Amino acid sequence: MNDSPIGVYDSGLGGLTVWRELRRLLPHESLLFLGDGKNCPYGARPREEICYLADEAVGRLVALGCKLIVVACNTATAAAIDFLRAKYASLPIVGMEPAVKPACLHTRSGVVGVLATERSLDGELFRRTAARYGRDVEIVTLPGRGFVELVESDLEDSPAAEACVRPLVEEMIGRGADQIVLGCTHYPFLRATIERIAAGHGVEIVDPSPAVARRVEQLLDQGALRAAPDAEPVLEFITFADEDYRLKLKRKAEAVDPLR
Repeated sequence: MNDSPIGVYDSGLGGLTVWRELRRLLPHESLLFLGDGKNCPYGARPREEICYLADEAVGRLVALGCKLIVVACNTATAAAIDFLRAKYASLPIVGMEPAVKPACLHTRSGVVGVLATERSLDGELFRRTAARYGRDVEIVTLPGRGFVELVESDLEDSPAAEACVRPLVEEMIGRGADQIVLGCTHYPFLRATIERIAAGHGVEIVDPSPAVARRVEQLLDQGALRAAPDAEPVLEFITFADEDYRLKLKRKAEAVDPLR
């Protein structure tokens, strides 16, 4: 048994969608969430800068005694996961897999839509996955410009969100997509808006967060790293931004916590 926390890192608030699934699946585990905040959004930043920011964040979580790290940021995963696993080789590190595989396997129309940041769509991980599973599938990729900013501003249920999201979702539907992959951890916060726009078109929304939580569970078991079954979890939030942002992380987490 190991009662040390699982570290969860994102550019901002988006990784709380993964944090939520970890809470649901692993209720006895302590979680230390680092939402950068100061440098969010990452989506259009150069790969080298993202790698530096990810290293700084993971280094902080390692220094604070985390037993496993979840890079709950698609952009940071695309830019830095190989570097992070090499530098922190003694520590299990879980990244965000592009959920292209399940979407391609389950499409009926043969068209899959992927909403993601520009850096994620340019990443080698996405290209490899798309090439492997999308041979007989048309993959429509569109960058969700402005999506992260909407979530960071708590505007995911606003008319502004509808106006930003609608053109992209309608384009994907118009091109025949019956699967829409949420390729950024901020985007599940916009899921209700996406589902409202896609209603009646037989579209399935694919969120990779539950699969990431299951992978964490596997690694905990493989490494004998689970917390004791009667452990009282400690939930902490840190940031590279200011105290107001840290409190914002905490409030958002409390709002989405499935155990509250």
